[in-house]
Amino acid sequence: MNEAIPSINIEEVTPDDMLLDVREIDEWEAGHAPNAVHLALSTLAENGLEVPAGSRVQVICKVGGRSAQATNYLRSLGIDAVNVSGGMLAWEQAGQEVVTDSGETGWVS
Repeated sequence: MNEAIPSINIEEVTPDDMLLDVREIDEWEAGHAPNAVHLALSTLAENGLEVPAGSRVQVICKVGGRSAQATNYLRSLGIDAVNVSGGMLAWEQAGQEVVTDSGETGWVS
């Protein structure tokens, strides 16, 4: 029996914890949360993830499917990770800032 993947809503995302964006590079370049760290789901296992001590990892993608997979994987490694429900689409709809790497206004791809 699989345990439910822990999730949080956009309103529960905290700047005190790492926000990990697991979308592909073209999606990231179009726009992302200002303080997010990018590591595509497709490269997560091979690249690993350095998590600051005491930090929870809040995992986000476009809608929530890939971030749920990444959350499950990180938790299997003993990392405190939660899925951000609704993903970047919910982030943008909630009026949260979306930026490009240059700091300009971005959009969710």
